[in-house]
Amino acid sequence: MTVASSRKLRAQAASGFGPTSADAGAWPGAKQRFALFGEVLLTGIIVVVLSIPIVTIPLALAVGKRHLMRFLRAEGSQLSLVAGDVREGFIGGVGIGCAWLAATGILLMDLLLVASGALPGGLAVGAVAAALLAALTVLTLWAAASWTPAVAWRAAVRLGFASLRTDPIGSAYLFVGAALVVLFTWMLPPLIIPALGCVCFAVAAISARHAARRA
Repeated sequence: MTVASSRKLRAQAASGFGPTSADAGAWPGAKQRFALFGEVLLTGIIVVVLSIPIVTIPLALAVGKRHLMRFLRAEGSQLSLVAGDVREGFIGGVGIGCAWLAATGILLMDLLLVASGALPGGLAVGAVAAALLAALTVLTLWAAASWTPAVAWRAAVRLGFASLRTDPIGSAYLFVGAALVVLFTWMLPPLIIPALGCVCFAVAAISARHAARRA
């Protein structure tokens, strides 16, 4: 190997744009901590921008997770690959997003009615609505973790249901991550960018953990 080739490989390993040498491990991108921090922030920006239409939130999370996975594996993390994921998943992702938005809206409306005291049996209804909202949030994250261009959105949702049922620890992690996004955004709205990046990182890590458990 020439000196120039060696320098090129080291530069690729440092940037996460891979491929890297065989001894870099399964997650070479994770070894560059500052670069990983920047990539998490970039992922948060990507998710925020893609989520502006609201119904694209599930798609945005899936695209963000795949972007981080590529960086961690040093497979290439160019924005052109992000655009490709958006094109591949847009139609099905928007359909899933519309269903997610409708269900979330109904559950939030129930919680608002409970809070106003206008709903009979409010305490029980509020508890059920809160539990369903939490389950829907975790299911959305599992579906985002499962989607790839080779796995249609309906199949991703089915895999999400299975993961929600069979991996309670992973589901708990995802719920905590989603709750922290809400908390940090409520404390300081600009924190939604790093918070969403961290959630995508958590989705990537938990999906890898889930795949290892199934192997």
